[in-house]
Amino acid sequence: MTSDPVSPLAALVLTTEPDGFSLVLSGKLVLTHSAAAPCLFVGQGQERMEMYRGNFDIEDYVVERVALRHAAISGDVIDLSPSPSEPARLRLRVEGAALRFEALDPAINRLWLRVQAEAGEHVWGGGEQMSYFDMRGQRFPLWTSEPGVGRDKTRELTFKADVAGRAGGDYYHTNYPQPTYLSSRRYALHVETPAYSVFDFRHEAFHEIEVWAVPERIEFFAASDFEGLVDQLSTRFGRQPPLPDWVYRGAIIGLKDGEKSFERLDRIRAAGAAVSGLWCEDWVGLRHTSFGARLFWDWQANETRYPGLRQRIAELKSEGIRFLGYVNPYLCADGPLFPKAEAAGYFATNAEGKTALVDFGEFDCGVVDFTNPAAADWFAEEVIGRNMLDFGLSGWMADFGEYLPVNVQLANGVDAKLMHNPWPTLWAEVNARAVASRGMTGEALFFMRAGFTGVGAHCPLLWGGDQSVDFSRHDGLVTVISGALSSGLLGNAYHHSDIGGYTSLFGNVRTPELIMRWAEMAAFTAVMRTHEGNRPRDNLQIDGDEAVLSHFARMTRLYVHLAPYLRSLSDEAVQRGLPVQRPLFLHFPDDRATYAIQDSYLYGRDLLVAPVWREGETSREVYLPEGADWEHVWSGARYGGGATIPVEAPLRRPPVFIRQGSAWADLFRGLATL
Repeated sequence: MTSDPVSPLAALVLTTEPDGFSLVLSGKLVLTHSAAAPCLFVGQGQERMEMYRGNFDIEDYVVERVALRHAAISGDVIDLSPSPSEPARLRLRVEGAALRFEALDPAINRLWLRVQAEAGEHVWGGGEQMSYFDMRGQRFPLWTSEPGVGRDKTRELTFKADVAGRAGGDYYHTNYPQPTYLSSRRYALHVETPAYSVFDFRHEAFHEIEVWAVPERIEFFAASDFEGLVDQLSTRFGRQPPLPDWVYRGAIIGLKDGEKSFERLDRIRAAGAAVSGLWCEDWVGLRHTSFGARLFWDWQANETRYPGLRQRIAELKSEGIRFLGYVNPYLCADGPLFPKAEAAGYFATNAEGKTALVDFGEFDCGVVDFTNPAAADWFAEEVIGRNMLDFGLSGWMADFGEYLPVNVQLANGVDAKLMHNPWPTLWAEVNARAVASRGMTGEALFFMRAGFTGVGAHCPLLWGGDQSVDFSRHDGLVTVISGALSSGLLGNAYHHSDIGGYTSLFGNVRTPELIMRWAEMAAFTAVMRTHEGNRPRDNLQIDGDEAVLSHFARMTRLYVHLAPYLRSLSDEAVQRGLPVQRPLFLHFPDDRATYAIQDSYLYGRDLLVAPVWREGETSREVYLPEGADWEHVWSGARYGGGATIPVEAPLRRPPVFIRQGSAWADLFRGLATL
């Protein structure tokens, strides 16, 4: 759980009305209540939650939903009841820029709040949203889970994934939800609760917030511009340390080919690729399932697959290349760490008090219970500290934070349904604690796809999760832009993705064009990293085609060329919480045409990047924000802002524009001469 924030920048002003009350934040009406139009409803629901390999089937049977029409106000305290003749069921207390909630009726387990909305308003946030950056017009359940395959119920791929494993997903499924949004009215709202919640932005007159509990509080933030809001939110939820110096040397190459990975790395480097790291998630060994090659979930070096790994890691480091691995918070039942953890009582249990085993796809695992301080300490010190950091790893993928089953028993006695959403933050904290114990904060780099409120205080880098290996609208290349922009507004400064995507099922495989277009985008993000995907042998790899490898090498050189600029963005992230990838409106708040754009972004303040994300396209239209003039990197052509222009975009020349007057203009122009 997070501590109470202090917000000296704005406070809610409570005004008593003849038939209710209103709350105003920095001149903006955010809540209005009357008997005829109440803003609060409470009641009871009976939920059904079923998890299958990280995918959830959730529904609610609402037993009661009652409008709290009558408000009795005394100072900053508001008691709400259905009518003057009935007892109060809910108490609100205005505390600065927050509303604190207290259930006066212990039977309440559902709450609905209607926040004032305006026609033409835009809203963003919700954690990491992959389909819709501007959330207005949609309904978003906020529950950490697998995002699903295809994520579009009209696609055949999604249908097949649903039939085969209930894994198709929908537009709102996300590894990283967060009950926080920003409004184009220049305020932000955060619901402090661990419970399942829903943001419903489908109504013109109000935004409805649904919480499957009585929340601790709802916090408001206000600023004169969007930069100020991001600064406040990043302060509230935590800021990442600067990017490690070694990252700027090039791409992190993801290979899971055992000791052959080193030979392949040499060939990739010989082709001219700038490399900062070798990421071998199979450092722990492999098992083979119907989904594809899976890792052996026991977190220590596998000497059979990687003989002499410690020495190889040291040799790579002497050449300026770091070695990264993989870990998640579960232990396979057939691995040597499992009996140690079980004997110490470190696992979550079932209703009978025995170790709860979870099916992760043809193998069972125990859930390390991070609500048990001894278990969290053991995992941080013995598993991550000794087996990974002391072994020589400089980073890793910290995976599977979204998998806590809702039917296990935890050491802290809290219902697992209320611990499920915060679980990724606990997992991030364990990783960060291990890194800090070795004095390596800002030096070791772990990355996560799962998140919830407060994850930014611990996790130094997000990744976009498991996109399909295609150009699809809801699960392909373009979705990682939306993910970066939405999470970045909440203070997560650094975001990246698997170059080429990850999930290959039902004959869906990578094309050379996909890898090349993805690499073009990745060159203008915080970190470039490749992944072989879930079925490496079925899919083209960056070193499997000479043209693809040559193109990739060029993109890594672009990334390294921009390293001085990226360092400045990292410094800015530390100081102000501003993300590396930014929505256009962040620096052009008066240009409302930028508010719904999610397929291009500002790389820092001074570069506009518009990746080609549709298959077969060699040109695209790009909107240039009003308020600046722009220069096309590759041709030098200049354009005024406030217009949509057609841009030629052959491979190797993604649409990139320099903001005129930038102090970095000479560096940017150098991209064309590499």
